[in-house]
Amino acid sequence: MINLENFLLSGVHLGHSIKQWNPKMSKYIYCERNGIHIIDLLQTALCLKKVCLYLNRNNEKNYVILFVCTKKQFRTLIKNVAEKTNAKYVNYHWIGGFLTNWATVKTCIDKLKMLEKVSNEEMSSNISKKEFLSLKKKKTKLEKYLIGVKDMVTIPDIVIIIGQKKELIAIRECIKMRITLITIVDTNCDPFLTNYFIPANDDSISSISTILNEIAQAIIN
Repeated sequence: MINLENFLLSGVHLGHSIKQWNPKMSKYIYCERNGIHIIDLLQTALCLKKVCLYLNRNNEKNYVILFVCTKKQFRTLIKNVAEKTNAKYVNYHWIGGFLTNWATVKTCIDKLKMLEKVSNEEMSSNISKKEFLSLKKKKTKLEKYLIGVKDMVTIPDIVIIIGQKKELIAIRECIKMRITLITIVDTNCDPFLTNYFIPANDDSISSISTILNEIAQAIIN
């Protein structure tokens, strides 16, 4: 059961300025108040229900799910939700070609695993301190981009996007690779750039946390 009052308290209904709106979102806007578009929470609940049913049904197929959001304020939230649902995540920076050039990215992941192994071992007589520190530096850099997908052996079956305007490169790659897209769309977004969408405030931590909690439960259940 989806609690609309909880949505209201979490600010899920608060859209962007009317000057920033995308006309394609008109069906999912309830009204305008003080220059801000108010999202129709009934539409949010209906769309979220469709997403949750889809995830719940397909979780039995052991699909690989990838959460993508590189907004700084959501990094910890995305990591926690992904780990809770046994999913993968990208929360720092989307590498161009991550999906369309997966073979190269997989090589980088393998390199990260090798560097982790080396850094966890004691320095052998064959590696100088300078070389060892250099390897650790490379490992730290790769971890920023790849730590959330370190155990991913193939491209994902489902990608969940938070922050459509910021993640357009990832979205285009998903479309090209015909990967199912689920996107939280604010009033300035395009609901036609995704397979499933949830109209909601995509800037607020409380709003995204509320939506992701419902999604996580659908995956876990």
